[in-house]
Amino acid sequence: MVAPKTFLAGDLGGTKTLLALYRWDENQLTTQHQRRYVSTEWSSLGPMLGDFIAHLPTGMEKPQNGCIAVAGPVSNGEAQITNLPWSLKEKDLCATVGLKQLELINDFGVLIYGLPFLNTTQQVELQPAQKDTPKQGPVAILGAGTGLGMARGLTTKEGIIALPSEGGHREFAPRSESEWRLSEWLKADLQLKRLSVERIVSGTGLGHVVRWRLQQSDAEGHPLREIADFWRHGADDHCDKPDLPALASQAAEDGDLVINEAVQLWLSAYGSAAGDLALQELCTGGLWVAGGTAAKQLQGLRSSTFLEAFRNKGRFRAFLEQLPVMAIVDPDAGLFSAACRAHTFTEQGGKLNQLDR
Repeated sequence: MVAPKTFLAGDLGGTKTLLALYRWDENQLTTQHQRRYVSTEWSSLGPMLGDFIAHLPTGMEKPQNGCIAVAGPVSNGEAQITNLPWSLKEKDLCATVGLKQLELINDFGVLIYGLPFLNTTQQVELQPAQKDTPKQGPVAILGAGTGLGMARGLTTKEGIIALPSEGGHREFAPRSESEWRLSEWLKADLQLKRLSVERIVSGTGLGHVVRWRLQQSDAEGHPLREIADFWRHGADDHCDKPDLPALASQAAEDGDLVINEAVQLWLSAYGSAAGDLALQELCTGGLWVAGGTAAKQLQGLRSSTFLEAFRNKGRFRAFLEQLPVMAIVDPDAGLFSAACRAHTFTEQGGKLNQLDR
């Protein structure tokens, strides 16, 4: 029996959902058809999938298997979407749209399944592997977006296994006087008793770092100071929130010394978190940096600020210097990785080798 070559892939978020058909030909996946949906305009994922399948271009092969990356936790084939009132079950969705098999998977953990298939246009090398670094071994990925996502992967004879993580919520450990002052200020500002890493190492965290820097006496009258205050306190559901991290990144590129100092502090904290993850997982198979800020901060991720903080782990510096470090720059990496996962478990005869199943 010939294995199916067309797969349904999805990337479901609270704001938008991307659905696509991918086809496996000549040892690579290519997009056949893709649509964007506004998530809140639908009562649930089932009707949305039904609409997508019903409106495929004439003559296009309908998929039998698929994988949907969802913004929320997944357990035993069921998912609760974080920012939508949707409870999803794989079996119900399969029955609704006539699929043989559909897997729901966390939208950050799914990236692990895409790593073996990434090409040179989808990723950029930040640090090359040394010649004696084992090619096989654990892999890890982290990404600063709204929060700080982390995931791990183990390579087995049956393929790669994704291991989800909530490592972004571990305690933030200041490494300098500036980081100490920042952390104390941020705990007071956010009324927190403890500070997680993602409060600083994330896109949102970059906004907090900039706000803290703009509170210093030498930043009085800075053009971003009022915007930063509004970003924190003034925006509501009826008013668009300014993109402070993007504005700060642009200001730093334009030579703003105050904002550049904040961005450098953030990059150093990001590099340190990446190094901690690499040590924790001993990821000789490589470390990847992903998330919404990866492509936007590519110059910073390549800088000595990020890489020196990544390597600066005492007696394990030599180990970290030999690891391959990559940045994922494909904006559709989640969708692509879902297609990779659907292809992989189809090749394995429908076996879902996740540890939580």
